[in-house]
Amino acid sequence: MTSTSTPPGLARFNALEEHAAFTALHEACASTAWAKRLLAARPYATPEALYAASDAAMAELTAEDLAEAIAGHPPIGRPKPGDPASAREQRGMAGASDELKAEMLELNLAYQERFGHVFLICATGRTGEQMRDAVRERIGNTPEREREIVRTELGKINRIRLARLVEED
Repeated sequence: MTSTSTPPGLARFNALEEHAAFTALHEACASTAWAKRLLAARPYATPEALYAASDAAMAELTAEDLAEAIAGHPPIGRPKPGDPASAREQRGMAGASDELKAEMLELNLAYQERFGHVFLICATGRTGEQMRDAVRERIGNTPEREREIVRTELGKINRIRLARLVEED
């Protein structure tokens, strides 16, 4: 494949100096192991190749790597101040009622107590009610089942964030 057929955003990512590319990847996902795997596989011919590499890296993360990735995410309903990505992704909670926000806070705390980390869901396009219902449903999972759900949700979030990174012109 010639460089002229590579989308401009992906070509820019492929050409980034290693530290800058690592930083961009680490902003998408806080797992160092994930970022290093994606960095090592550059250059990518297509965005789909990058997403496939992301999925493969996500599947191989250890429990410790997953914990590191999860730690990079704020609780639902409390996006990181000054972080447009978390604010955009959690838009469904922005207009939520005070009652729903208070309920989410309680559910987040109960979830965190049970599993030892924040409730993680690919919030993009979801309403506050859908996120509340998901945490209610998932709080009864075994830790092993929940870890795999979190891995899947992280994979979805990573794909959305990578698309933003490489599909910008």
